[in-house]
Amino acid sequence: MDSIFDYMAKYDYENLFFCQDKALDFRAVIAIHDTTLGPATGGCRMWNQYAGELEAVEDALRLARGMTYKYAAAGVNLGGGKAVIIGDPRRMDREPVFRALGKFINRLGGRYITGEDVGTTLSDMEYIRMETEYVVTLPTYLGGAGDIAPMTALGTLRAMQACCKRVYGSDRLENKRIAVQGLGAVGHNVVEQLHAAGAQIVATDIDPAKAADMASRYGIEQVEPEAIYDVECDIFCPCALGKVINDETLDRLKCKIICGSANNQLAEERHGELLEQKGMIYAPDYITNAGGTIYDTDRLSVGGVSHERGRAKVSRIYENMGRVFEIADRDQIPTYLAADRMAEERIRQIAEVNKYVD
Repeated sequence: MDSIFDYMAKYDYENLFFCQDKALDFRAVIAIHDTTLGPATGGCRMWNQYAGELEAVEDALRLARGMTYKYAAAGVNLGGGKAVIIGDPRRMDREPVFRALGKFINRLGGRYITGEDVGTTLSDMEYIRMETEYVVTLPTYLGGAGDIAPMTALGTLRAMQACCKRVYGSDRLENKRIAVQGLGAVGHNVVEQLHAAGAQIVATDIDPAKAADMASRYGIEQVEPEAIYDVECDIFCPCALGKVINDETLDRLKCKIICGSANNQLAEERHGELLEQKGMIYAPDYITNAGGTIYDTDRLSVGGVSHERGRAKVSRIYENMGRVFEIADRDQIPTYLAADRMAEERIRQIAEVNKYVD
């Protein structure tokens, strides 16, 4: 990304906010993409493995846009936003850092609602909640849904089932060989649920101890992080960071289906075209990984947390994925583009409704 404003104009962003506190060594970016459907909502990421500040800004912008499409495609009345704290996720003095972010968020007056993401925890959300009400991911004792990772994993499996139905004629995951990349909060839940479904699992993580623990617990095959791209499997399931489908990895993948919980899996949109040309089925990431936020934000529109209601809504990801396939077939386009069209259609429709004033 050479120009921030050109990038924002290209994808029609509304706002980009920079936050800093020199005394706290605190720097953060809040990106708001689109608020047609409702307040911009999206997690707070804490990460320090950026090549520079522009890369962190681009990450926030890409993630915010992804949240717009995620909510639109899932039928949720929220817009897309994201916060990125540029810092070590292992940092120990977390209270002042996240309370500082809470103060910045509060100044936006509800335009942005935050939540948990990579490098942040429910405890961090509690610190933010001390300064603002505009935080959705909270422990159950504060009225939140608690740990949402199992629901993100459930949504991922529902998308896998829809993909298997398209490719194999059956949505059963039993005996399917699945390569899982990343065993963090969501990845380890994906492995647990796949194991229960009778899948054959190969997994990896950049933390060898984490991978070894999962291999011991579930009797799964463990490989080195770089070797996961070369595993012969039915489904490649990326559950770590983004841009894993790129020029270097594309020709190494030996699978029929790509379906995982990681955000922004395609390094560039053209990689979605290349997957289509190779005959691979790609489950667009923001369709696949919407389960956690569907479950998490359900209480905002209905009032109160209901596990049964939330789980039912997450399970509809199966039907959403089916709708993506319908649009792809109808318009003769790749699935990543079909998902975009599904989301954009809904945004246009609600924008038209919003023209009418009661």
